[in-house]
Amino acid sequence: MEKKEEEGCKSRSTRHVMMLPFPAQGHISPMLQFAKRLASKGLKITLVTPSFMSKYLRAEGGSASNVTVETLSIGFDEVPTIENADEFMKHFQVMGSQSLAGLIEQYRSSSCGEAVKCLVYDPAIPWALDVAKRLAICGAAFFTQSCAVFNIYYHYHHHHHHHQVFNQNIHVHGMPILLELQDLPSFLYVLGSYQTLKDQVLNTFSNYWDADWRFFNTFDNLEIEVVKWMSSQWSIKTIGPTVPSMFLDKRIEDDTDYGVTLCKPNPEASNCIKWLETKETASVVYVAFGSLATLGEEQMEELAWGLNSSNTHFLWVVRASEETKLPPNFVGQNKGLVVNWCPQLEVLAHQAVGCFVTHCGWNSTLEALSLGVPMVAMPIWTDQTTNAKFIADVWQVGIRVKVNEKGIVTRQEIELCIREVMEGERGNELRKNLIQWKELAKEAVDEGGSSDKNIDEFIAELECT
Repeated sequence: MEKKEEEGCKSRSTRHVMMLPFPAQGHISPMLQFAKRLASKGLKITLVTPSFMSKYLRAEGGSASNVTVETLSIGFDEVPTIENADEFMKHFQVMGSQSLAGLIEQYRSSSCGEAVKCLVYDPAIPWALDVAKRLAICGAAFFTQSCAVFNIYYHYHHHHHHHQVFNQNIHVHGMPILLELQDLPSFLYVLGSYQTLKDQVLNTFSNYWDADWRFFNTFDNLEIEVVKWMSSQWSIKTIGPTVPSMFLDKRIEDDTDYGVTLCKPNPEASNCIKWLETKETASVVYVAFGSLATLGEEQMEELAWGLNSSNTHFLWVVRASEETKLPPNFVGQNKGLVVNWCPQLEVLAHQAVGCFVTHCGWNSTLEALSLGVPMVAMPIWTDQTTNAKFIADVWQVGIRVKVNEKGIVTRQEIELCIREVMEGERGNELRKNLIQWKELAKEAVDEGGSSDKNIDEFIAELECT
């Protein structure tokens, strides 16, 4: 018996993976899904997050219960925002690296084979790889945006000085189309915007090539030209889309949601699905802009009256902090339902939803592709502009709005785009294209698919190191 227990401990010691996401919704959700995939294949997984984030993780049941959650003490007690990003990053690096090293050492001294074999980290926190290398464990970078966006950042960082910008009609190696300035991530063409976050993105390259593995939350067929070019330059593994298994291959039991949300559901949110149940198939426009992006007051008003003029049922998620920007008397005076939060995956999967007005965050984009929902792309910042370009012109699963000379999307433009998706022949074409992408997304993560093979290869390589 003792010998068998020792052998079991030894086996687990070669299969313990620690994961450190950047503490933001769009970074934690995909890494937690990757954690579930690895756990379903027999690995011991520990997800590490600053202590203030632990209350947002729901790991008490379902597939997330196979993932152990550990916390880091970093002397910072609130969710980072754009305003306090600089202060947070300093705390995270100085105290987080110490706390992470201590946690790894704690597992190493465990009496029963709990030593960490590999640290999967978000490249937005490159110091995590330095900690892993110092402690002689493997390091794997997990990039939470598309390969196309990474490729643009790579070319900017390696072929341009930081004070320069791209010109119009931009050719980037591996891209299936030419790009214009407004198709680049906003950090690169809006000079001086969000400098701390821009530096954070570009710091990715400080030690990225020292990682033992490089994972991307995408799948081969979705970005076939970019993946092919990048693979010719260095080793990468696509392991997405990291959408809960229930909505794709259904191979992970009880994997019905991400298991983390930074938004506190309000009492009315539970009425979303009941409200959708009263609507006809593909008759509802779903509108959501993620957990960070904000709209100016003028843009909020234009969006509101554009939705109203479209004369369609709409479900609009407006965070509590944004509600004051709604026009007076707007709520309750139209065919819409406005809530502070809703279960996005469940909503997108509902047969009543026929269109998704989105900021084009990468997670939301993958969800819409995987669930077959056409999009009205209304990007705001960061990688969303590039995602919108691919949505409209490469994958052809949505329509990108046009902005006026003030950078505003007018109510007339919003109404026009919604009607085109919901009523026009263009909408039918988008839905036909989505049938193909939905099937390819499922195929990638299903048994023997490209992402599934890449995950199995990683596990085999890990056990041989």
